[in-house]
Amino acid sequence: MIDSRAIIDPAAKIADGVEIGPFSIVGPDVEIGEGTVVGPHVIIRGPTKIGKNNRIFQFSSIGEECQDKKYNGEPTTLVIGDNNVIREACTFHRGTVQDQGTTIVGSNNLFMVNVHVAHDAIIGDNCILANDTNVAGHVKVGDWAILGGSTQVHQFCTIGAHSMCGAGSVVLKDIPAYVMAQGYPVTPHGINSEGLRRRGFSAESISLIKKAYKTIYRKGLTLAEAMAELEPVAQEDTGVAALVESIQAASRGIIR
Repeated sequence: MIDSRAIIDPAAKIADGVEIGPFSIVGPDVEIGEGTVVGPHVIIRGPTKIGKNNRIFQFSSIGEECQDKKYNGEPTTLVIGDNNVIREACTFHRGTVQDQGTTIVGSNNLFMVNVHVAHDAIIGDNCILANDTNVAGHVKVGDWAILGGSTQVHQFCTIGAHSMCGAGSVVLKDIPAYVMAQGYPVTPHGINSEGLRRRGFSAESISLIKKAYKTIYRKGLTLAEAMAELEPVAQEDTGVAALVESIQAASRGIIR
């Protein structure tokens, strides 16, 4: 299961059933869970922990030192969950001691060709990051988010759960949960209602989320006024509550 031309450090922990292709390099302080397939010409450095049943394609660099100039060789980490597909030439960097010290990638995500996940980023579950997407340091991407090809996300931004960002967009502020966004810089373009339907949201909850979006973006209210108007609705519907919470947690301000 491990090609004889691969270079595996004796200190690496490789579970049963792991496949590693020719000319790949796995360093010390690397842990790879069972069923994970590492293609040829992949470099994995540690401290890095990779879960089960992931697929990592050729020429990817996983767990390398980050590009933050403050990084000074500290033993920061990268943690990757289960069932992720990491396509060709992706780069995932470890964290920094100035933040949490760990870059975190969840489970069941698809990272298409040439995606970059920078230091201290947190990627949730079931996300899709399309070709050439760059996620800067300290960014948070919520569950089920979709970032179209060549999306560029500024450091410290948050991409809300179930949101969708169009190809070629530049994200400079936070995108609330459920919102579809597009542009340079991105602007809001409604709710990802089709995605919500596919994930089992009720028609009533989707309708309430749409109304909440209009309250925020279409009624000419200040954000504080919109939040006050949505507070009683959020107490009755978990979908609206998640939208309100994503806005209240925005550290860079939401897209307008």
